[in-house]
Amino acid sequence: MRLRGDKSRARKLRRKMSLPEVLLWQQLRNEPEGVQFRRQHPAGPYVLDFFCATANVAVEIDGEAHNSRDRPERDLRRDSWLSDRGVRVLRIPAVEVLKNLDGVLQAISAAVHAE
Repeated sequence: MRLRGDKSRARKLRRKMSLPEVLLWQQLRNEPEGVQFRRQHPAGPYVLDFFCATANVAVEIDGEAHNSRDRPERDLRRDSWLSDRGVRVLRIPAVEVLKNLDGVLQAISAAVHAE
């Protein structure tokens, strides 16, 4: 399924990636296990941190801001919108990327290869 969205916003976000996003992108850009990912991929009203089109999997790196104010509800709406379009969302805490990058890569691989 092709998701369309705001390309200019996605371009801006690519230039302002957080450290955990940069570290993860350094690994995903090499197409681990032959799987291609896009970074800061526009999808409707949203921009996905990382997206694997062949598996319809979005990987979202969640910093502390995702636990405050109305953010959890907004994330639920976003995940629901994506799910309605056949996209599975894998949410990973940013601190986990910093502490256990290999484990994060294994979880992403499992999500991409799950049926």
